[in-house]
Amino acid sequence: MRILLIEDDTTLGAAVRDQIAADGQSIDWVTRLDAAGDALHGASYDLILLDLMLPDGRGIGFLKTLRARGDVTPVIILTALDQVSDRIEGLNAGADDYLVKPFDLSELSARIGSVARRYSGNPNPIVTHGTLDIDLAARSIHRDGKPVQLTAREWALFEAFLARPGQLLSKAQLEEKLYAFDAEVESNTIEVHVSRLRKKLGRAVIETERGMGYRLGRP
Repeated sequence: MRILLIEDDTTLGAAVRDQIAADGQSIDWVTRLDAAGDALHGASYDLILLDLMLPDGRGIGFLKTLRARGDVTPVIILTALDQVSDRIEGLNAGADDYLVKPFDLSELSARIGSVARRYSGNPNPIVTHGTLDIDLAARSIHRDGKPVQLTAREWALFEAFLARPGQLLSKAQLEEKLYAFDAEVESNTIEVHVSRLRKKLGRAVIETERGMGYRLGRP
């Protein structure tokens, strides 16, 4: 999952960034709404974490603009505004969740997972795919009852396939999931990671459509 964090508090922003990276997600962090607009124009995100009080404007207006143009990217508001009226305004503007500062970082991780599962059409954190038992909340996989360890990048790719079962994903779409990680995305990065996933999870777990892309294999 690729996440955009819009937060001008550098201490909180760094903590959230590190938490999300530790969860195996990729994250881009900006501190202004104009930078957020540029980021959304240049990349595709699976989730936005939005502060409401930013140096160049209010997050509510930014959110309303997103929704008015048909952008349905899930949004979780992170704010110190704790009045019921503030929460109602945020949710009515199109937010999917509302978290009041200060908050526990583990709760943020849980809320991110919950929103992601709702949007993937699968609110159940436990998924079975052939011989694989996948716990999306714990980010763990068992194959034939034995635990399988995936790297953060491998998780990001496999999660993309699980979120769109049966859908063909192009190489460019998959590369989008990896750009926020520190290491550079080489021309053969997707092929290398798909090969590793097949070795760990089974040859048939990912199907190749030559010249077009990849899709989650049939169970």
